[in-house]
Amino acid sequence: MDSIKPLFTAVGSVTGGRNGHGEAEDHSVSVNLSVPKAMGGPGRPNTTTPEHLFAVGYAACFGGALDFVAVQKKKNAKGATVTCSVSIGPRDAGGFGLAVRLHVRDATLPQAELEAFAREAHEKVCPYSHATRNNVPVELTVEGA
Repeated sequence: MDSIKPLFTAVGSVTGGRNGHGEAEDHSVSVNLSVPKAMGGPGRPNTTTPEHLFAVGYAACFGGALDFVAVQKKKNAKGATVTCSVSIGPRDAGGFGLAVRLHVRDATLPQAELEAFAREAHEKVCPYSHATRNNVPVELTVEGA
């Protein structure tokens, strides 16, 4: 496993698990959680799930990685929209697993160029992509000009 030199550490805690309350140590995030009805839970209104939080985090991280790659190539991908879908379900081997779909859209960059930037961001830059590699299936699609 690669070691890192931490530049920043986010700390969050949850009380009550998937039907509880979560908060970042610095209070930047505060969320009520509820298991969705589709998973047999109460699906309380105005709540979120760990999958929502993971999807937003991955999308933000991937967007930053994409723009980092673009800047290295003297291009701009700050306007790209990254949509991340995180699915949860039972695994064949037991327990539960995740599957991720990333969709990158930027009408200002040619398709082939955007695909190359997204591939490099996914393979070499994005920490979420590194963390999921060989652990979680990730499907990447790109929609450029």
